[in-house]
Formats: sequence, C-alpha cells, structure tokens
Amino acid sequence: MTTSTSPTSSSSPLAERLAAVRGDIADAARAAGRAPEELTTIVVTKFHPASLVRELAALGVEDVGENRHQEAQEKAAELADLGLRWHFVGQLQSKKARQVRRYAQVIHSIDRSSLVDALASDEGVVDGFVQLNLTEDPARGGVADRDLEGLVERVLETPGLRLLGVMAVAPLDEEPARAFERVRLASERVRRLAPDATAISAGMSQDYRQAIAAGATHLRIGTAITGNRPTLR
Repeated sequence: MTTSTSPTSSSSPLAERLAAVRGDIADAARAAGRAPEELTTIVVTKFHPASLVRELAALGVEDVGENRHQEAQEKAAELADLGLRWHFVGQLQSKKARQVRRYAQVIHSIDRSSLVDALASDEGVVDGFVQLNLTEDPARGGVADRDLEGLVERVLETPGLRLLGVMAVAPLDEEPARAFERVRLASERVRRLAPDATAISAGMSQDYRQAIAAGATHLRIGTAITGNRPTLR
C-alpha cells in the first residue's frame, strides 16, 4: 500500500469509491448466497485519462473496460506495462473488429453474424459475450431474443472466438431485477448449446446489486468507482 500522500492511497477519493463498491458487491453476493470471488468487476473508464487507469491498477484493479475503439486503443498502448485485461464493452463496427482484437482480451458486444465473421482468426483466441437486446429498438446494441441461438451457434463454429456467455444492458424503462431475470433465462438457453458458456455480463453503477442477485458474473461499473466523467473531448 502506498503512503497517504500518494494519489492512489487508501484515503484518496478514487480509492474510497473503489473500496465502497467492492464492499457493496461483496455484501450483495453474500445476500444472494454467492461467493464474492465468483464476480469479476470491470472498471469502465470511458473519457477518463490513462493516468486514472494507472491509479486504479495501483489499487489492485486488473480488469478495465472501454467502449470507444480509438480511446481504448490509445490507453491500452500507453499502459501496456501494467498487464491489464482490457474489455471492449461498446458497440463494435465490423471494420474495427481486427484492430480491437489486437488489444482487447474480452469483447462483450458480439451481436451480429457480420461481426462474428470479422472477428474470426486463426491466430490466437479472444473471449467474447453475445449481447442480447432487451428492448424492441433494433438500433440498440444486441441480438434480438429470437435470434440468440443462431448467433451463439455462429460464434461456436468460428475460429479465434471463445464464448464466455451472454451480456445485456437493462432498459431504462424496466425494473432491473425483471430485466436481469430475462438475461438469466437467456443464459440458460445459451448453456444448452455451450455448457461452458456460464458467464453473464450484466450490471452497471446503478443496478449491479440486482444483476448479482440474478447471477451476473461480470459487472461493468463506471462512475460509481471513477467519479463523474470529464467533459467530452
């Protein structure tokens, strides 16, 4: 642990927020009859500088999420010495897929066959989640519920991809607990095709407790840990 004068000390606002969220996650896991160790917390650092990610790493954070390719690529290159696990959590253009593969170890937003094809590779494996759209709006990221199994099968037969499970974002107009119950049921469907794809990427700053109760394994948490985002560059 660094001294109290360090920006990454236990008394810094960032360290305090991180500790508070970690404690809350542990409490929510135990309340759901789960072990906190089952959960992976991904700190989403969109719009925050690389220096903040470096502070997070000094506090023990190993998993970092980004949802804009250009920003993610630059941070991953600048912070390559830290050995972080980079998660791409935003909507991904097929034409950017190969570039994202170069720095991201996990892609949470696989939502269409054309993207699966663009991610195919005979050189190394990237982990991925199939993203489910919980709304009726096709403009939102994610595959429609009726097409879930077809996309999962496409991922399973594609070289260079390893399916971890399903990912979703709770709609703003639906109770998170109800939305995440739908995700849990979708996960059961995925596991019928891919028994090892047991992971669920769900839950953000405002609803991670409900996601944990529904079985989420990967939480994508931004402002609750990082604080308010800087002004858009």
